[in-house]
Order: sequence, then structure tokens, then C-alpha cells
Amino acid sequence: MRNRRAWSATRTVVAGLACGVLALALPGTHASAGAGRTAGAAHGAEQGERSASAVIEWMRTADATIDAEAHPVPPESFIWEAYVSTAVYNAVVGIEGRFAPYKWDQRAPRTASSAAAAASAAHQVLRHHFPGAAPRLDAALTDSLAKIPDGAAEDAGVAFGKLAADHIIDLRRDDGRGASVPFPARPHPGVWRPTPPGHEPFANAWIGRLRPLLLDSPHQFRPGPPPALRSARYAKDLAEVAAYGGRTGSHRTPEQTDTARYLTNLDLQGALGDHATRHGFGIAETARLYAAANTAQTDAVITAWDAKLHYGTWRPVTAIREADTDGNPATRADPHWEPLLVTPAHPDYLSGHATMGGALMRALTGVLGTSRVDLHIRSTTTGTSRHYRYAHEYDRDVVDARVWGGIHTRTADEVGNATGRRLAAWALRKYFRPAPLRAGPVPLP
Repeated sequence: MRNRRAWSATRTVVAGLACGVLALALPGTHASAGAGRTAGAAHGAEQGERSASAVIEWMRTADATIDAEAHPVPPESFIWEAYVSTAVYNAVVGIEGRFAPYKWDQRAPRTASSAAAAASAAHQVLRHHFPGAAPRLDAALTDSLAKIPDGAAEDAGVAFGKLAADHIIDLRRDDGRGASVPFPARPHPGVWRPTPPGHEPFANAWIGRLRPLLLDSPHQFRPGPPPALRSARYAKDLAEVAAYGGRTGSHRTPEQTDTARYLTNLDLQGALGDHATRHGFGIAETARLYAAANTAQTDAVITAWDAKLHYGTWRPVTAIREADTDGNPATRADPHWEPLLVTPAHPDYLSGHATMGGALMRALTGVLGTSRVDLHIRSTTTGTSRHYRYAHEYDRDVVDARVWGGIHTRTADEVGNATGRRLAAWALRKYFRPAPLRAGPVPLP
């Protein structure tokens, strides 16, 4: 009954919102990410831990839905997560204030339920992109709304959440997702070609042409070229990955092998939610945490794939097996060499994992205002968890892991990680900034 009442009021409230009852933020003082709850005592009581958990629960639902419906490889999943988290962020800050909305200028009455708005926004985006999951998503929305008191605040929140979701859906329409982007494999020294064991074509090449969420273009932060085949740096990179990244006969320690496997797939959405819960984040802070992290990682993978398309460098497994063709007297061919991990089907430079890692850590340090990120991250590959106190600890591991796994050169990792940090720093100067506080509640229509 509660869900039907909320949805029956949607048309009326959306119409009211569209007709001008949305309030604009008024000038005031800036609020930091760690500041206490803002004005509106009665509203704040309803918007406590329960509302912050609404964001966390729906990002968990998004993660499960994306995994079940899209079966994405890790880079793709962050794109979907970014769509959901930006819609949730706009829905929440459009009511709560605190932070500048993402590419939007709409506001809702302060008395609307931001928890209902968050749930409605996530539901709408996921239902649009994954219609097959509609029954499960509808049931999840019913459960979320059952935790919120009936009435005009809930109805307004649901309506505003749908409005925020529709904006993101429209904003990302025809953004290049899934487009055909050819990359002809050329069997020349230094040039990428399909790798064993599957010898699959370039996977998800469209990511390198996807319209970014924060950056101006996919190539805005494209770094300079990788080391030349005949350079000393190239020979050093190849020797390291050959010695430490092999499946057998490697110089890796057991701890290094564990790090390589641990970093393969991580539950980063769960880590963000855990951080927000342990640190007592409110709903606006929590929505901002997810949105900043996911959009920065999405634009990082776009940047990495742009470099892969542009430079097209061969992977270590090819480079080591065919080192007798590279013209470098300091390299030695090993035609039977195999990496510890299966090599993904795309070029070496840049490393997607390392680029995303740098962007994630720089986004978090920018949002949190400290290098102490305090993240408990579980690996879905190994089932183990690690605690990263500081950003540099994660950056170190994500760079090392791809070398020790035998699938990237250190240069591809280090340049990628630095590129990710630069692009996230640039993005945070434009997006997710503290906004002037709004002056008191605006009456519901």
C-alpha cells in the first residue's frame, strides 16, 4: 500500500516540481565533507543514519544488479556505477544542499525525503538500463520506502529522485557505450595483437571513445608515449616482468603472489559504504563519496583505453616471447614464458587498474580532505580483505600487482597511476564542490 501511495502521487509532485517549486541554493558559507548535519532539526531527525544507509543499500543493489544483468568486466562495471551514483548524488544534494549538483541546477523542497529520493533515483536508472531486473528492483524500492514515513515528504522525494534519474539517463544518451571501435591487429614488433590462451580481439575498445563524465575529452590527459623498444627503460621493464611475473620459475615471494591475485577484482563499492558507515557520514556526504569515486574511476578507464587505442603496445607475454624481434640487445626471448594471471585482451600501455587506482585514491583524498583513506577492501577473487590506511599504500599495491601478475610493465602501471591522480585532481576542482547552505526549508507544493 505504501509503495502504491508513493507512486500514485508521483505525477502530481513531478508536475509541481517542473512548474517551479524547486528552490535554488542561496548564498552562504561553505560546508566541509566532515561537517555536522545542516539546518532543519525535524528534517534532520528523519534524515539520520537511516537515510545515509539508503544510499549504501542502493549502491549495493546497483552492484548486484549490474553483475547479474550485464556480466561486465571490471572496467565496464564502474561506468554503470557512475550512472547510478551521479543520479543518487543529484537527488540527494538537490534536497539537502551541501554540495554542488552534477551538471544540473534543479532543487527540491528541503522538507522532501532525501532517502526516498536516493532510492527512487537508483531504482529508475537501474530499471531503465536493466529492464529484466524490474521485479527485483521494484521489490527493493518497496522495502526502502517502507522505512520512510508516509506523506508528502516521501512523495516529493520519490518524484524528485525520478527527475534526477531521468536527467542522468538523458545526459548519457548516445555517449558511445558499446559502439564499434576497430583496432586492426598488426604483427609488428611492439604492436599489440591477441594474446594466449584465448587470442581474443581487443575487448571493449569503445571505452576509449566513450564520452567522459568529468573530463572534456577521452584524450585530455593522454600521457606521452611509452619507452621505445630499443631503450634501456624498455629492457628494464621487460626484465622485471619476466623475472617476477611468470607462472613458473618466478622470483616472486608468496606475499607478492597474493598481492597480484588479490588486486584482480575488488569490492570497492562495499569499501566505500563501510567507510561512510564507520565514519558516521550523512546522506549528502555518502552520496558525494560514491559519485566522486565512481566518476573519477570511469574517466580514468576512459583515459587508459584512449591510450591503449592510441599507442597499441604489445603485452609482456608477446614482448617476452618475441624479444628477439624488438631490436634491443638487452632483451632475451623466452618463447615458452607464461604470466601468472591470464592477460586481458587489450594493450599494455596504460594499465587500466593502475590508472583507476590513482584516480580513486586522489578522489578520496580530495573528498575526505586527508591522505588517510581508511579503507577495508575485500577481494572477490581471493575472498580476503586488506586495510589501507593511506592512499599511497593502495597506489603502491595496484602498481606492483600488475607487474607481479605478469600482465603489465611497470611503466604502464606507474604512468597510469600518475595520470589517474592528475585527472581526478583536475575533476575535483570542477565537480562535487561544497555549495552555499540553503536558507531554511521550502514548503512542499
